[in-house]
Amino acid sequence: MIIGIDASRALRARRTGTERYSLEIIRHLLALPEAAGHRFRLYVPEAPAVTPDGIFGGTDTGENRNADSADFISVHQRSSVAIFGAAQAFWNDPKVEVRVLPGRRLWTHTALAWEVARHRPDVLFVPSHVIPFLPPGLLSPSVVTLHDVGYRHFPAAHTASQRLYLELSTRWSSWVARRVIAPSQATADDLMRFYGTPEEKLRVIYEAAGAFPQTEFLQETQFVKYALYVGTLQPRKNLARLIDAYARLIEREKIDWDLVIAGGLGWLGEPFPAQVAALGLGERIHFPGYVDDADLPALFQNALFFAFPSLYEGFGLPVLEAQQMGVAVMTSNNSSLPEVAGDAALLVDPNDTEAIADAMLRLSRDESLRQELIAKGYENVKRFSWEKAARETLAVLLNAAEKK
Repeated sequence: MIIGIDASRALRARRTGTERYSLEIIRHLLALPEAAGHRFRLYVPEAPAVTPDGIFGGTDTGENRNADSADFISVHQRSSVAIFGAAQAFWNDPKVEVRVLPGRRLWTHTALAWEVARHRPDVLFVPSHVIPFLPPGLLSPSVVTLHDVGYRHFPAAHTASQRLYLELSTRWSSWVARRVIAPSQATADDLMRFYGTPEEKLRVIYEAAGAFPQTEFLQETQFVKYALYVGTLQPRKNLARLIDAYARLIEREKIDWDLVIAGGLGWLGEPFPAQVAALGLGERIHFPGYVDDADLPALFQNALFFAFPSLYEGFGLPVLEAQQMGVAVMTSNNSSLPEVAGDAALLVDPNDTEAIADAMLRLSRDESLRQELIAKGYENVKRFSWEKAARETLAVLLNAAEKK
């Protein structure tokens, strides 16, 4: 069969959870032995080039395009390294082809929609939320991964236009898809609750921690002793309470560790540095910005503990990443987070600033608790595997293609 995949999110050099999922699930799908009998057609807005440091970006110059107006591009050194990582086996992989569909605004519903309507794959996989708006008769059997419905729980964390688009696109995708993949049971329950998605249409397939570079020794960071948060800077991540909790500890305890809040700036993320400045904690709370994958292991491994009191998560990938890196975790007792963290995290009510502060203080002082959570974290991450996720996803794709 021809399996079409929207690979647009996998191409982004700055990857948050959704982009990381897209990259990893595509990479591991192609690597499955049972995938050898199928062809994969990857749709991208541009053909990436590999920079000297291995980060993909730029555009294709055209020398790899076929004569019939740039429809198909074979996977070769530049595109395979860029999209899937340095894996020579993909360079001349006969089962993979990349179709470049130039376009910017509403790419999914214009360039991708036009392409799949003209040249229908046997099944279309959309790893990131939105199936093209097409009449069902023109649309291939489709599978979509719907990562969360956080905008339903916290509408104030999104603009009105964002909420409208998310509402319409999620409702459309959950209705038109033959199968819907949810990264957690919590997300699956939300889809049934808010959109009436039939349970028989849903499949829960867990994500996994990324394959970060491993070192035999801890590399130094610019910070000495610190608690760590990693994720997009936005209200849903509950950073205002995290900052306030740390400020309370500073006022009443002798705290010899800082707080590092790492991540790219999201919508409504600007007030957090201002909040820190108003508290006079600019020298104790640090905002290093987005951290590349190559630098994440050192940042995690040198942390005293990981603080992730998010108000809502569809999966909560940073929790697994911290556990994989051997860091004790404090996270929220809501949404998917207990499901993902298992018994390997200190769970708190994210709406209780005092509870967040108490948990942070406990993790900073109770070495036996930290070591217990670290050991349990190593065990917990064994439940999750990208290979397993890819195998389950392939089974869903084949089932959707064959379902009448």
